[in-house]
Amino acid sequence: MYARKLELTDFRNYENLEIEFHPKVNIIIGDNAQGKTNLLEAVYITSVGKSFRTSRDIEMIRFGCGFCRVLLCAEKQDQETEIDIVIRKEGKSIRVGEKQLRKLSEMFENVLTVVFSPEDLKIVKEDPEKRRRFINREISQLRPAYFSRLAEYNRILKQRNAYLKERDINEDVLDVWDESLAKNGAYIMKSRGEFIEKLEKISRRINEDITSGKEFLSISYEPDIELVSEDAQEEVFAKTLKINRQKDLERRTTTKGPHKDDMKITVNDTDIRHYGSQGQQRTAALSLKLAEIGLIKEEMGEDAILLLDDVLSELDPKRQSYLINSLKDVQLFITTAEMSPEVAESLPEGKTFLVTSGKVEEKSNSDIAYT
Repeated sequence: MYARKLELTDFRNYENLEIEFHPKVNIIIGDNAQGKTNLLEAVYITSVGKSFRTSRDIEMIRFGCGFCRVLLCAEKQDQETEIDIVIRKEGKSIRVGEKQLRKLSEMFENVLTVVFSPEDLKIVKEDPEKRRRFINREISQLRPAYFSRLAEYNRILKQRNAYLKERDINEDVLDVWDESLAKNGAYIMKSRGEFIEKLEKISRRINEDITSGKEFLSISYEPDIELVSEDAQEEVFAKTLKINRQKDLERRTTTKGPHKDDMKITVNDTDIRHYGSQGQQRTAALSLKLAEIGLIKEEMGEDAILLLDDVLSELDPKRQSYLINSLKDVQLFITTAEMSPEVAESLPEGKTFLVTSGKVEEKSNSDIAYT
C-alpha cells in the first residue's frame, strides 16, 4: 500500500496544502522548524488517529484557527481509500470513505504505518513505559480489539487509582473493578506475549544480518504478573490483585498489572537495557523497527508505509546502508536537513520536496545540494 495524495487545512504550520507523493521514495528536505515532521505526522494520524508527537490533538490546529483537517488518499490492493480527519477543540471526527467512524479502533487496518524517529533509537535504554508504548502501538494496528481492551483497562485503572486515594474505601467496589481489570488484563498479557514472540524471530534475524553474525539479539516478554495458560490467566491476575490489595491501600495506587510490564532485550546474553553499548542499543532499535514492517507484512499481507523522521543522521553509514537496502518494497518518507550523495544515490526512484516555512515545492535532485 502507499499514500498517494495528502491535503491539509490549518494543520500545524500549513494553511493549505495539496501534495502528490511517489509510491516509492519521498525525500522531504529543509532546515529545522520548517514543517518537515508535520507532513509525516499528518500521514501517521490517518493510520491510528493519534499523533506520534503529542497526546493533545489541539496542538495540531494552526495557531489562531478553530479547526484543522487532514485528508489522505491511499492505494491499497489496487483500491483507493480516503481518510478524512477534522480536529476541533471540542473533539475530532473521522471518515473513511463514506463511513463516519464512531470508534478510533475502526481506523486501524486502513492505512498501515511504521514511524521511526531519533526517539525510537532510545527505546532500548529508556524506561519501560517507552517499550510498553511501542508494544501497544504496534499490536493495536494488527489487532484493533487490543486497542479497545487496552483503553478499557486504562479507564478502570485510572478509576481504581483515584478511588484508592479516597479516605473511606469500600472493598466491594474494588472487587468489581478488580474483576474487570483481570479480564482485560489477561487479554492484554496474552496479546503481548504472542506479539513479542513473533517480533523476536524477525528482529533476531535482522540484527544478525546487520552485525554480520557477531551479535545475537534476544527479546522476551517480562510480565509484571506471572504468565500462565490462557484459561488460567484471568484467575491468576485476580488472585494477584487480592494478595496485593493491602499494599495498594497503603500506597494508594495499583501496584501490579500489565501497566508495569516490560520487554527484556539482550545481545549475546547481556541485558543491553542497562549494560549495552550505544551501538548495540541502536542496532537493536533498528532491528525492532524493521521487524515491525516484516510482522505487518506477515500478519496483514500488506507493506506498511515507513516514516523516517530525521533518523538517518543518527545512524552510521553501515546502518544507513542496511536500512535503505531493506526497504525496496515499501513506500518510504524521509525527512532530513541534509543527505549525503551516497545515500541519495542508493535510494530507489522517487520525489524530493523542499519545505520552507510551511510551503512545499517539488524539486529535481539537481536542485538539491546533497552534502
